[in-house]
Formats: sequence, structure tokens, C-alpha cells
Amino acid sequence: MTTHATIDDLAASPDRQEEIVAALVEAFAELIERDPRAFRRKFRKMAADPFAFYRGSAVLFYADVIRLEDRWADERTSRVWIQGDLHAENYGTYMDAEGVLVFDVNDFDEAYLGHFTWDLQRMAASLALLGFGKALSDATIHAMITAYAEAYLAQVHAFATGDRDHEFRLTLDTAEGIVLEVLGDARLETRVRMLDRITTIEGTERVFVGGSGVRRLDDDERTEVLDAFSRYLETIPARNRQHSVSYTVKDVVGRSGFGIGSAGLPAYNLLVEGRSQALENDVVLSMKQGNIAAPSRVVDDPAIRGYFEHQGHRTAVSQRALQAHADPWLGWCELGGRGQVVAELSPYTSDINWDRVTEPDEIMPLLRSLGQATAKVHCVSDAGSDQHLVDFQTEDAIVAAVGGEEEAFARELADFGATYGALARDDHRRFVEAFRGGEIPGLPES
Repeated sequence: MTTHATIDDLAASPDRQEEIVAALVEAFAELIERDPRAFRRKFRKMAADPFAFYRGSAVLFYADVIRLEDRWADERTSRVWIQGDLHAENYGTYMDAEGVLVFDVNDFDEAYLGHFTWDLQRMAASLALLGFGKALSDATIHAMITAYAEAYLAQVHAFATGDRDHEFRLTLDTAEGIVLEVLGDARLETRVRMLDRITTIEGTERVFVGGSGVRRLDDDERTEVLDAFSRYLETIPARNRQHSVSYTVKDVVGRSGFGIGSAGLPAYNLLVEGRSQALENDVVLSMKQGNIAAPSRVVDDPAIRGYFEHQGHRTAVSQRALQAHADPWLGWCELGGRGQVVAELSPYTSDINWDRVTEPDEIMPLLRSLGQATAKVHCVSDAGSDQHLVDFQTEDAIVAAVGGEEEAFARELADFGATYGALARDDHRRFVEAFRGGEIPGLPES
């Protein structure tokens, strides 16, 4: 009989601080060695508050949850496509392949296959941390997570009893409240405004401007990037192909200075023609090295691991699976023997500003939308998608696993969120102590 740990067991471990450091070092040692200053900056950001620590420590979360009992995970529901790092700040807008502004789950750097509950549990703990940071009561936090879980399950049931999982979208026509406001903010953005921030016009041509985090390439590196770009073009599905002029590269620069999750990962920006040679239609693409997905460190399935050519391929394929109408520029390539994911830097992205969402009567409707969005990404990425690692209907599998125990499922998720959120707050303190004490190897002295 398998003996499972509990969250209380994790919290009570006398070696918990060492376990935190070990998880981070195992995941990031190579990147720390490559760019120790970037990782010192990453860890400084993680030290700022418990939520920032939680955002940057997905590897620790998976090292923990793999040791916990999951009574909702069976043969099918333990191997569905998951976003992999789902928290309250990983939702936002994008322009889909049909030209529709959609509010959805975003950031697929950690996407993989695993327990459907892992996404929900990671989100639940993030809500507990968010609620604690806003000084909301335990009862309110419990109600927040319950509302999210109930909306998720209701949408899964709707998909199971209908056939609209690929059609369902939170858009300007279907969203309401704060989600509609976020979509409205995205609609007000323009491509020209974004281009004016990061490019300039020299003569009759547009080029990137210099600045912090921007690096000009020598001829050899530029040639290597352009060769990789030509291989990337072969990964764009025929249905997403644009006119040939769209893929003319006008400028290339190296990029650094990304957020918490991408520290140390080399990246490039490519300026390419858009739908025409008009300068306002220029498109900026990001070519970024893919990292090992946090869930893949605990999912021991050779069939899944062998499906992916490299981490760039894994990231792009996962995003295509989880989004019914993904970015038409999305693809992958290799550069210097490492997998890269290529995607548009879109001007039409807008995220929830949680600083503006403070009261329960504002938060609850928003969480219902987030629950629906989570159900949508899980349920489109199954036998009906272009990817074939999941050969069953995810919604049917989840409904069967929950088995009419919706109230118990929501209650247990709320309990998990509150308990793991408390552990994450303590882990943040332990992490700060280890960081300040110089216990994370490979970092430059501060």
C-alpha cells in the first residue's frame, strides 16, 4: 500500500529549507551557471513577497504534489494537457488565429501532461496567497476557491453534455465585468503604438532601437538565427500560412531581462514584414529557448517524453493543444542544439491588474470566468484536437472521475489551497533565509 505525505508533513519536515534549495538548484543549475547575475535578479524578485516566490518555484510545487494523495486522478485524468504553472496572474488576452480577441489562460512555458487537478491546485494556492495579501478572511478565501472550482466543474459538465468546447470563448461578445474591461483595454492597443516603443524608422525602413536588454548580433550569430528562422517556417501549419512577404526578416536583436520564469534563457527578437510592406503592419517575433517543464520532472512516462523533439517543440505543441485557435505565428526550431519556441510579441495582450480587484463582490464574478477559461483549455486539448497524446474526451474523463461529488471536490480544493498557501508563505521565509545566507550555490556574492 502506497503511503502518501500530507501538506502538514511537508511543513513539519526539519529539512524543508534544504529541500527548497535542492529543488531550485536541480531545476536551474545549468541556467545559473550560464548567467548567475540573471538568476540573482530572479531570486531577488522571488524574495519580494510570498506570491512572487510561489510564481518562481513551480518545481517545488511539483516535488510536493507528487507525494500527496490525489483521489481524483485515474488512468485518464492523470494524463491530460495542463498549463503547468497556473496561478492568478497567468490569465490574459490574445488575438487568436481568427482575429478574435480572447481572454484565456496564457504562458505555456511549463505546459505538459499530468493530473488535471495539478492546474487547479496550483491556482487554488495562488488564490489563497492573493487573498491573504489583500487581508481577506479565511472564510472569504475559501469561498473564492470554491467559486472557481464550481465554475470549472460546471463548464466541464457543459462540454460533456454538448459539443462546443472548441467554440466556447470569453470574448468581447460573451465576457462581462472585469474580464470585459481587460478585453477592452487590449482592443485599445495598436500595433503602431507597440512598434513605436521598440523600433524606429531609418530612411524608409523600420529597425529595432537599442536599450536595456537589447543586444546587437555579429554576422555569425545573425546568420545562425536566420538559419533557425528558416527552419521555424516549416513548422507553421498550412492553415496559418500567410503571404510570402510576411516572412521577410528586417532586423534581429538579442534580448534579455525577461520576467521571473524566463531568467537566464537566451532569446531573440525578429522584426518581419506583416500582411504587407506597409510599415504599420510589421510584426515582432520572439525566439526563446524552451526550458524543461516543471511537471515533466515528476511525470515518468516515456511515451510523453519521446513525443517531443525538444523543449521548444514541447512548448509550441502544448500551446496549440491548449488553445483552440492559437497564435498563427506559433512554431519552433533549433538553435545551437537547443529547442526554441517562436511566437508573436502581440500588442493585443492585456492582463488582470489584481491591484484594482480588491473586494469580494469584484473578485467572485472574475473567478467564475477564470474557472470557465481553465475548463476550456483542459477540454479542447483532447481527442478532438490536432495533438494525439490524449485520445479520449477530457470532459468525459473528469466528469467520471468526480463522479457526482462536486461539492466534495470544491471543498477539498479550497482546503488544499488554504493549507498549501500557508506552506508557501512559510517557504518564502525559508527561501529568503537561505538566499540571504548564501546557501544557494552558483550565485555571485551580493
